[in-house]
Amino acid sequence: MNRAELRQMIRGLSVAIPTAFDANMCLDLPTMADLTQWWVENGLGAKNAPLKVAAAWGEGPDLSDEEWPQLLRTVVDAAGPDAVVMCALKEKSTMHTIEDAKKAQDLGAIGLQIELPYNHHPTQDDYVRHFTTISENIDIGIMIYNTFWFGAPPIEAETILRMKDTEHVVAVKWNANRPDLDYDEMRKFSHVFNVIDNGGGIGRCMKNGGAGMVSSTAPAYPAYDLKIWNLVEEKRYDEADQMQRKLKEAMRDWRARTTASSGGYRQGKALMAVMGHPVGPPRLPTLPINDEELAELGEILKAAGWPVP
Repeated sequence: MNRAELRQMIRGLSVAIPTAFDANMCLDLPTMADLTQWWVENGLGAKNAPLKVAAAWGEGPDLSDEEWPQLLRTVVDAAGPDAVVMCALKEKSTMHTIEDAKKAQDLGAIGLQIELPYNHHPTQDDYVRHFTTISENIDIGIMIYNTFWFGAPPIEAETILRMKDTEHVVAVKWNANRPDLDYDEMRKFSHVFNVIDNGGGIGRCMKNGGAGMVSSTAPAYPAYDLKIWNLVEEKRYDEADQMQRKLKEAMRDWRARTTASSGGYRQGKALMAVMGHPVGPPRLPTLPINDEELAELGEILKAAGWPVP
């Protein structure tokens, strides 16, 4: 696929789907297949809402090199030939990332979310070398994930622009929640790359030329985030921001407390359970959300207008 085709698919809602585990914390592939079909039936996996497998919200870093391909194959097969499925790859060397990228491509992913190679203490030149070399070895899209919070320097706007002719680098998952970073720097490259908001607010992102938003809640109740995206496509940015903020603010204290008590990405699994689509426990050391916390979440979501069973 060429850049123009890929930019039409790696946009809109970036839907990080949870990974289902059974009671023994092993992959539950039948549940993943059933859920994938349900997500597609409810509007996810389309060109405005690609499904993203094995991201952090899907406990991707906890999956072995044998497990994530099984998970990706299950989702791709269940989603069907017309669905848009991406795969998130863990931070590895360029060579190892290319190996994983080729596996994901062969399994049917149309794009990859690739983190900064933070364990290599990279420079800006290293970033260009890393992503350009990967691009030269694959035929699917790359969304760069600006994961500077793991200790690497953030990728700079000028560095991203140096890859404007790198065919398969088509998107940037953009975040600048640090005092010395400017979110609005995205204006320098948003005319070349699809910018997916990861913290600045969807209205601000789109006014800066952006193309999408991260969604951690869509797997539990697709209609809510799809409505936000419909508002975005109608350029009703203030209303979209209001819907996005409403849910974030409603869940803020609950998320802070449940993160402090064990951490991890267990809140996504709690959302699924409350909405009647349980996906099992997280893997250790993270603990599941307890019954009291689940009940509290249910009340929060009801107050926000969600159809909690």
